Amino acid sequence: MSREKAMIHMLDAASKMQRNVSMILEAKAVEAEKVRNWALNHLAPHAFETDEEQLGRPLEIHEQMVEMLEGLTRLQTGLCSNLKALLDQDEQQGGGMEGMMGGMGSGDMN
Repeated sequence: MSREKAMIHMLDAASKMQRNVSMILEAKAVEAEKVRNWALNHLAPHAFETDEEQLGRPLEIHEQMVEMLEGLTRLQTGLCSNLKALLDQDEQQGGGMEGMMGGMGSGDMN
């Protein structure tokens, strides 16, 4: 396999991973909407004995959401650093994006 084909294969894999991340985010948005609706219907002031308990339950829900977002952010940061390393490596070897695009000049891309 040529270097260009290998890089295109890597970029294709990265794009598929991004697609999967977008599907995860869509599912999490649906889940968050369900949690919001549940919270609006079940987390009324009369459902708790103390103010601390009333504050604690929503904070637990928010903490779970923040942890999930932090995990996805770390994943995206890793993907970004991998793509930067790939592009930096290619530029150092003189290929740049033109080498990956089959020698097209920048005017041909428009």
